[in-house]
Amino acid sequence: MSTLPPLLTIGEVAHRSGVAPTALRFYEQRGLITSTRTSGNQRRFERAVLRRLAFIRAAQRVGLSLDQVAEALSTLPTDHAPGQADWSRLSRSWRDELDARIDGLQRLRDRLTDCIGCGCLSLRTCGLNNAEDRMAELGPGAPVLRPAADQS
Repeated sequence: MSTLPPLLTIGEVAHRSGVAPTALRFYEQRGLITSTRTSGNQRRFERAVLRRLAFIRAAQRVGLSLDQVAEALSTLPTDHAPGQADWSRLSRSWRDELDARIDGLQRLRDRLTDCIGCGCLSLRTCGLNNAEDRMAELGPGAPVLRPAADQS
């Protein structure tokens, strides 16, 4: 069994994490991960970056934005690999948001089942295409863009 060196090249990180080198450079540019540079200006990543990348991918799979991921990662220690307590704290902080998303998806699923039988897909009344349309109260078209004299 081979051991990883303390610093990994971008190719090694890409191979181990399954994240493309272009994505690694993008994540670094966004501040999600960091690297050091060799005298030849080549990137070197600490092994702990593999855990951060696993976290980023898991967070994206559940629908979190990169801004949310960056905010969460900013709360983690930078001098050592995050531990179980760190990951548990982050997952708890997203629980309410994920529960709300699950609830919304279940409601969408239930409406979709009803809507398939209807087949209307009306832009005016369809709860699937036009859910919670508050602008309909102002009339057809683009009421916000109409001159005030035209609105009645």
